[in-house]
Amino acid sequence: MPSVKIAIDIRRMTEFGVGTYIRNVVRTLGRLDRENRYLLIGSPAKVEEIGPLPPNFHTVPLLASDRSLQGYREFRTALQRLSCDLVHIPNLFSVPRMLPCPYVMTVHDMLEHMSRAREQSGFWRSFHFQMTKRVLAGAARIFAVSNFTRNEIEKLFEIPSDRVEVVYNAIDERFLHGHATAPERDLIARRYQVTYPFLLYAGRISPHKNVVRMIEAFSALKTELERDQAYPDLKLIIIGDDLSGNPDLRRTVVRSGVQHDVRFLGFVPIEVLRIFYDEAKIFVFPSLYEGFGLPPLEAMVHGTPVVTSNVSSLPEVVGNAAVLVNPENVFEIMRALHRVLMDKPLRERMKERGYQQAAKFSWETSVRRILEAYGQIAHGDRPNAGQLPAAD
Repeated sequence: MPSVKIAIDIRRMTEFGVGTYIRNVVRTLGRLDRENRYLLIGSPAKVEEIGPLPPNFHTVPLLASDRSLQGYREFRTALQRLSCDLVHIPNLFSVPRMLPCPYVMTVHDMLEHMSRAREQSGFWRSFHFQMTKRVLAGAARIFAVSNFTRNEIEKLFEIPSDRVEVVYNAIDERFLHGHATAPERDLIARRYQVTYPFLLYAGRISPHKNVVRMIEAFSALKTELERDQAYPDLKLIIIGDDLSGNPDLRRTVVRSGVQHDVRFLGFVPIEVLRIFYDEAKIFVFPSLYEGFGLPPLEAMVHGTPVVTSNVSSLPEVVGNAAVLVNPENVFEIMRALHRVLMDKPLRERMKERGYQQAAKFSWETSVRRILEAYGQIAHGDRPNAGQLPAAD
């Protein structure tokens, strides 16, 4: 087959989940494909973060935001000028784009659509819904990161199932460097003064992450452990984005009486985060909604037991390797944490199952499937591809 010219929009590479996705997809494409030509549209500085790429990868500088009208126009002009066969947009967007070539899109979750819809009036909610539906219907292929997300797309927007394909996320390769060494453990002791046993949460700090209930469950756990005379110096470490927009969390800590036992560390680099994953007694992730939910797998690859939610995509991602809880029940979260802490044979079983579960997800497997879809679409398997349907 002749080679294909594929554009990839990398402008959101600094964002949490989307950024991890873009970096790993591009990096893996660089390892697997030396035939097709790739045009990475966005900031050249962001491309450097990906690392060395083969000569069939080229950067097309475009600094305007993908959320602005100017950014849309510049992006469309670049695709026309470059005569692309296909463009991969690695995130959901809601503004129809009359692009000069077919587009494939990765959908990580429906959260942005649903949370924004709750804040909008009836007219804007309906308008936003219809625009998103048109964008999804116009895609030559939609990559959903889990069966849960695929089902949400099909159910909410009535997209035919042959247009939506599950292509799982996987763990960033920087987490795959084995267990923490003694000097690395010493680093978190010196730099962060962490010299005690701890539970860990890592992820964004936003309402759907359910961090308030996690803190309340930790407070109840401390009371239970006091009765057991166990883990008197146990702490909860929360790693994530800036707390300034979430004053509720500080208030919850004080109200729950655990202000000396909960630490907010903000953002830490992956090289340091992997040491925290490795050292944690339990990784706690009681999220109310996840399109995929990578952090539990990141903890599992370090042999750390995981307590997470029994809703959305999380049961699909963690399989039988985690203890699942109702995330809206504080005492159920607490009881699960207590059980895992106190039951050593259970922790050992969870450790082995965690290694096995994390190994089921691989960027190479996922990107091979993406490559296959690129080829099908670029060589003609694209009914109505890139054509937006008429408005309802």
